[in-house]
Amino acid sequence: MPTTGRPTWPKTLRFAITALFVTLAAALVPQAASAQSSAILAVAHKSPFNCGKTFYANNWTGTPAHNPSGSIDWQDYGSDDINGETVRATAAGTAYFYDAGSTSYGKWVQVNHSDGTSTRYAHLATQVKSAGSSMTVSQGTAIGTVGSSGGATAAHLHYEQRTSGGAVDTSPTVDGVTVSLGTKKAVTSTNACSGNPYSPEEVCGSGYSEIDSAALTGGRTYLLYNSGNGYNCVVTLKTTSLGTASAVSAFLEPEGESRTTDSGSYGYYAGPVKRDAAGQCVKWGGSVGSSSYTSGFEHCD
Repeated sequence: MPTTGRPTWPKTLRFAITALFVTLAAALVPQAASAQSSAILAVAHKSPFNCGKTFYANNWTGTPAHNPSGSIDWQDYGSDDINGETVRATAAGTAYFYDAGSTSYGKWVQVNHSDGTSTRYAHLATQVKSAGSSMTVSQGTAIGTVGSSGGATAAHLHYEQRTSGGAVDTSPTVDGVTVSLGTKKAVTSTNACSGNPYSPEEVCGSGYSEIDSAALTGGRTYLLYNSGNGYNCVVTLKTTSLGTASAVSAFLEPEGESRTTDSGSYGYYAGPVKRDAAGQCVKWGGSVGSSSYTSGFEHCD
């Protein structure tokens, strides 16, 4: 009489059934994100203005419709006039500079971010780079100033957050405040609050490299050189009272020639002071408040 129990399947059939169950289980169990996908995170944005500045973020609707829908118009708040305000990158990335002339965005910048998203800043009065240029920016890097270029009828900053697919986010978030479609909110900037957002290279421009510096109480003065054109550049960066106008200066004097100085009450830096000094010794320096530095004639190569 046959022994009772589980049926005995051929070995090849057993392997096939086992493989089928493994495949089904893998399909039903949620898979962990790959290392590559988990490393790509959405960036957080801060207000595009100096630390402590408050302006209205207006995500308006109506007739005529805002174009594109979901973009923000940054506008005056209280007695603080937005015209001429420094515009800063709301997150790190690569900035590209454009100029549409008297139409559309006018002078505008697009910053492409690490997660594939982008931001746009339009109707600028000035840009830190000429149209067609690009530069790497940190969160808080200055990219221009507020104006009314292009098709704007009054000074304001047109701002967009775009997805990796290029669509405008209709409920963008800046400094933790979500400005949904049809709302207007006052937002206080925490951008560039941790230190001077400028670097000597950024102030002097493309092609300049630092060759010397000197510490000041409340700042530092820097000497840079551009081997491509033979020009030196001096800039003095503040480390205290950032964003508040106070006395600061920078100067450069090629040997045997007159001195060029930039001095005044500035929020972040004095300079850039540039002079053609290839093969010449230079005297350079600067000041922050009562603290000053003056070099001897040096760097003669």
